[in-house]
Amino acid sequence: MKPIKLLAPLALLLLLSTTQPARADLRVVTTVPDLAALAKEVGGNTVSVTALSLSTQDPHYVDAKPSLALKLNKADMLIAIGMDLEIGWLPTLQVGARNSKVQVGGDGFVDCSAFARKLGVPTVKVDRSSGDVHPQGNPHYLYDPRQAKKCAQGIATRMAQLDSKNADLYKKNYASFASRLDAAEAKWSKALSRYRGTKVFTYHQSCDYLADWLGLVVDGQLEPKPGVPPSPGHIVKLISKGKTDKVKYILQESYFTSKTATVLSKQLSAKVLSFAGGTSFESKQSYLERMQALVTQLAETLSK
Repeated sequence: MKPIKLLAPLALLLLLSTTQPARADLRVVTTVPDLAALAKEVGGNTVSVTALSLSTQDPHYVDAKPSLALKLNKADMLIAIGMDLEIGWLPTLQVGARNSKVQVGGDGFVDCSAFARKLGVPTVKVDRSSGDVHPQGNPHYLYDPRQAKKCAQGIATRMAQLDSKNADLYKKNYASFASRLDAAEAKWSKALSRYRGTKVFTYHQSCDYLADWLGLVVDGQLEPKPGVPPSPGHIVKLISKGKTDKVKYILQESYFTSKTATVLSKQLSAKVLSFAGGTSFESKQSYLERMQALVTQLAETLSK
């Protein structure tokens, strides 16, 4: 009976060791779910990825909860959109995290705007009277898959620097993702090519990169100034402009109020497309799946 008594604890130990999840080689935190999806594509199973915000949240306004600072405290890498998109909440979390890796200038901090081609960079000095204008340009570049590809490459490079033993894997994962994204982007561009030159209204300036990619024309925003709610006077001007320019489509993220779009839709006989503000990473949606869903919605709306 003695051998049985000795084997029992050993068997239990082996069972526990095989059922315990392996620790990720890199713990990655991103500010928005689109970046989380890109990081997961590049990192695969060797990284754990957490997003600080949800696709249902306006990324300009995220509550800097202590629980989010705790996630940063344990992170090896923080990936941000940059261009002051997260200026209202991320610095508070970085201070609260007490983690030198994720501070601006730290080895684990990645500002993806360094990899993107920037639109909307102000040519004159701006202040708060201009609304929520970003001095470094428009930060909503992930609506353009060509910019997402550049960001994924930058993420892969930094992951390889932080975790050299898996460098070849990150390079391989990026190459696979880039190939799939190129093929999808070509298909999406072809499918929507007939709508180039179509005039649209948008709620915020967040669709500028989408329009630049697909050749749509943003003829006006429902916000009179970035971050400023629509006013009655501005709505009247938009109705007049929409009728003159024959604007028949309004695009906006679903986290914005639909009231103004509904009013304009009735006055202009325009179609309203309300879409998710990012990848549903919490539901395991990939960036490719997110963009495919958006392209499908655009094709259905613009064809009417």
